[in-house]
Amino acid sequence: MVTPFHGDGTLDPQAAAALAVELVDLGNDGIVVNGTTGESPTTTDEEKDRVLRAVLDAVGNRAHVIAGVGTYDTRHTIESARAAEKAGAHGLLVVTPYYNKPPQDGLRAHFTAVADATGLPVMLYDIPGRTGVAISTESLLRLAEHPQIVANKDAKGDLFGAQQVMSRCELVYYSGDDAMNLPLLAIGAVGAVSVTGHLVADRISAMVAAHESGDVDLARELNDELVPVTEAIMTRTQGVIAVKAALEHQGRPGGGALRMPLLAMSPADRKILVQTLADGGVPGFESVA
Repeated sequence: MVTPFHGDGTLDPQAAAALAVELVDLGNDGIVVNGTTGESPTTTDEEKDRVLRAVLDAVGNRAHVIAGVGTYDTRHTIESARAAEKAGAHGLLVVTPYYNKPPQDGLRAHFTAVADATGLPVMLYDIPGRTGVAISTESLLRLAEHPQIVANKDAKGDLFGAQQVMSRCELVYYSGDDAMNLPLLAIGAVGAVSVTGHLVADRISAMVAAHESGDVDLARELNDELVPVTEAIMTRTQGVIAVKAALEHQGRPGGGALRMPLLAMSPADRKILVQTLADGGVPGFESVA
């Protein structure tokens, strides 16, 4: 979920609550706050706590609310995990430490220390394109032995590696890249932690349901219909930039202001965004001349 800001860049918890309600109404059965799409590198610990509490108050009885707490500092991550548990989060999303590129034994020590710090279930987040280092297959298998480490948000783009892990342990996989939602479902994933879910969660949920029921043709048809949406949001700029522009176009909470170094989408790019989302049948978008 994006983190809404007022026009002056200050946090807007009321809009966060309103957006969370809309997202659950649209078909999301869980909400991740303070993740990358939530601009977590530019929000303070106090702001993260306020957003989490606002979303929990709004939808915590209707959906799982997962708090992104990962940083490149194990001590800070543990502090954030404990604060999220105190606020009432239902689980934690812990990204691979970024920039400092720890070796695999450092990764395992980091994730284990965070998982040991609270009683909450942990979803790992494996996204080497952003962090600079992947969680190896061996490390994932070893981390899966920890009782609190229950899931992996996979944005690694290694389908065979994912298959190796899922075939050898009970770690639950979620697609962390909207372009890979159906391919990952096909090899054993159970769902998606989605950016495009701000707009089309109902259709993603229908695709997951079709796949689970064995209707592969319908799942492929729904996935094909979502290709323009994924193109619009995930392939031309940073996802949160595109999502906030789309939400603003729809007049929904969460659209508009970003925090630097992210900048609002240019008028020319917005025109392309509107056209592509219209091609994808997203409500509130019409073709432009």
